[in-house]
Amino acid sequence: MSILVIAEHDNVQLKGATHNVVAAAAEIGGDIHVLVAGANARAVADHAAKLAGVSKVLLAESPALADGLAENVAEQVLALASGYSHILFAATASGKNVAPRVAARLDVAQISEIQAVDSADTFQRAIYAGNAVATVQSTDATKVITVRTTGFDAVAESGSGAVEAVSAAAGAGLSTFVSREVAKSDRPELAGAKVVVSGGRGMGSAENFKILDPLADKLGAALGASRAAVDAGYAPNDWQVGQTGKIVAPQLYVAIGISGAIQHLAGMKDSKVIVAVNKDAEAPIFGVADYGLVADLFQAVPELVTTL
Repeated sequence: MSILVIAEHDNVQLKGATHNVVAAAAEIGGDIHVLVAGANARAVADHAAKLAGVSKVLLAESPALADGLAENVAEQVLALASGYSHILFAATASGKNVAPRVAARLDVAQISEIQAVDSADTFQRAIYAGNAVATVQSTDATKVITVRTTGFDAVAESGSGAVEAVSAAAGAGLSTFVSREVAKSDRPELAGAKVVVSGGRGMGSAENFKILDPLADKLGAALGASRAAVDAGYAPNDWQVGQTGKIVAPQLYVAIGISGAIQHLAGMKDSKVIVAVNKDAEAPIFGVADYGLVADLFQAVPELVTTL
């Protein structure tokens, strides 16, 4: 049994999500290979070869793969698929873009966002906004799976796999790369941050959201937001935490002015320690919080910053 993990990268750095997907592959059991599809990505392949449990890294390079177009990456995966029993992607925007294309072409049922492995053909995944867990068994010869990275601890970089160049598949010719706008921030990336400070509709305005900056600075945290805050224009889309945003599981999650709608809880309730500040003592967020403070956030947050 061989497993192919599709690496996430920008041709320069291997994304942290790949570490978690390799951890999921290790729980399935078998020979683990990692595909790095890109251009001038040898450094990424060398990094992937260091991941514990990886025996081989397949490096496919061509201009068609340089920008990670889903159609072209899918062609590359399909060119190699026949040699693998499992094909694993991270359940990120990139992984969710490629995996369904691969599953459809292989005529198999994709297994989405697994968070635990029971056996090589049986997996657990959250349903109903995380309020229930479905156990899914697949009889497909090739199992195409996306992995919820928060469900698996990242593997160490203690391996010494081999890097092997493979022939690059021809581009599908179905899409063209036009441009990319990357949000830049001095703060940690939200999805992989160890500490997250999030604000909700209770912040009241985009201007008020700025009072979270000193707190995030003190904690070395990424900034997040509830969907209500994003929809109200208080925070940018890429800050959204929840069922329709980013799924996070930091060591510390600080929820400020967030009531705790079920869709938001689905995106953060696996955090190790949850701290909530809300003036409504009946807010649902207190049902999952390890520490709760019923207070006016505009008074409590500055006091917390001063104390820190």
